[in-house]
Amino acid sequence: MKRSLLAAATAILLGGTAYGDDFHGYDPATFDGAMLPADSLKAMVADAMKSVPPKNGKKYVIGFANLQRDIPFCALVEQGIKANSDAAGVELVVADNHLDGATALNNAESFINRNVDFVIEFQTDANFGTTIMQKMNSAGIKVVAIDIPMPGAMFFGVNNPRAGFMGGSYLAQAATKAFGADKVKNGYFVEGELPQSGPIPAMRTGGQVAGFLAAVPEFDPSHVLKFDSKNTLEESFTQTNSLLAKIPDGAVVMGTAINDQATTGILRAVKQAGREKNVMVVGLGADEKDTLKNEPAFVASVGSFPERYGNALVPIALATLAKHSLPDAVLINHVMVTKQNMCKYYADYKCADEPALTYTFPEKDFEAHLQSLRKDPSLKDVQNLIPLK
Repeated sequence: MKRSLLAAATAILLGGTAYGDDFHGYDPATFDGAMLPADSLKAMVADAMKSVPPKNGKKYVIGFANLQRDIPFCALVEQGIKANSDAAGVELVVADNHLDGATALNNAESFINRNVDFVIEFQTDANFGTTIMQKMNSAGIKVVAIDIPMPGAMFFGVNNPRAGFMGGSYLAQAATKAFGADKVKNGYFVEGELPQSGPIPAMRTGGQVAGFLAAVPEFDPSHVLKFDSKNTLEESFTQTNSLLAKIPDGAVVMGTAINDQATTGILRAVKQAGREKNVMVVGLGADEKDTLKNEPAFVASVGSFPERYGNALVPIALATLAKHSLPDAVLINHVMVTKQNMCKYYADYKCADEPALTYTFPEKDFEAHLQSLRKDPSLKDVQNLIPLK
């Protein structure tokens, strides 16, 4: 697999500020995403034990609260965390948050009662983040939060503004090539949001809309149709079915969403309505690889490589326990995964032979978008999650 798939955007975020030396092969500013050797992970454990001995006196216990274990993206994240924990000789305790804030709170309390040494939190409800972190802080447990920030926890995950802008602009350019500029500018853009997760993931879906509009400036804003996907294929399918009543027959439907699963829900609803000839979607995550390979209208996905999350998250946990200096946010370096290049990232898949889209990322429009985000009062406390470029 190519190098630098999961390289952090930390150097951009930190403006050149150094955060300690390399920690047994892990440096968030240069890390390429590959799993570190077991000897390196065990050396991390040994160093950490010099600073913070395991609470049980024997071995570290890391709690991982997964977003929902049967979602493909989340399953891949869990597999990566487990592989790294096993290699490091660390015990992993897994809980399922079931996309529910109250359940996440119960799981957090269970981790505290279990007396774990560190927690990796993947939970969707921003309203519960403060309460969970208050309890973790009282128990003296450090936390890293995946994709949805929690106050006081280190953040690891999607570069929401850039990933969203990439997906939206790619969709616009691909649709224009396939359907023609006139049909695209008179078409409909369907966006699957996730409001319960707060303003940070909203930068992803907002970036998708902004990226699309930057590539099609004459597009009618009233033709942007948004819905709450609730992070699932099923809800996205249901909501898109309802929205199709507002879209005239023959109009081009272009869709994207918070993740690959919700994007797939959009596609399935349009296909069921018999409108497959006039639909195109772009996903986010690139974890629905079979869908990307087999569905002609699912033309691309913004790759986040969840199978490699654990390669960074376990070293982050051990570096934190070792009191090694780390940034407060590490963002994924995304790439566009298409039918034409997916074999470069996933060895079990072949690359399609047809010509690839010549995609151009609209850098100037993206810079203007970032400026607007920095002026957004709802984001004043999370400026570290807005990249500099």
